[in-house]
Amino acid sequence: MGFCALYLRDQTKGAALAAISREEVAHLAHLSRLAVTEQELDVFAGQLDVIIQAVAQVGQVAAADIPPTSHSVPLTNVLRDDVEEPCLTQAEALSGAPDAEDGRFRVPRILEEEA
Repeated sequence: MGFCALYLRDQTKGAALAAISREEVAHLAHLSRLAVTEQELDVFAGQLDVIIQAVAQVGQVAAADIPPTSHSVPLTNVLRDDVEEPCLTQAEALSGAPDAEDGRFRVPRILEEEA
C-alpha cells in the first residue's frame, strides 16, 4: 500500500492524521532515487504533511447523498448522429489516382525490402 494511502486510510478510520516524519521523507526520497539535503527533508516533510491534510479534508467533505461526478457542470454529447450517406465507389475513388493495382492505390516503395 502506498505511503499516502496509509495516512488516508488511518484518517477514514477516525484516527488522528500523523505528521510525516523526516525519516519517512528520506525513505521516499531513497525509493525515488532523489538526492535530498538535510534542509530539504524538513521542508518536504512539512509540504507533504500539508498535502496529505488537504486530501484528507477533501475526503471528509464528500457525503453519501452527493453522487460522484467527473465534471462540475453537466456535459452533453456534441457529436451528430451517424447517418449513412452515399459515397464514392471504389472505381470513382481510384479514377483520379496516378496509379492503381488490384483495386488499391499504388504508391512508390519508400523502404527497402529486408532480406
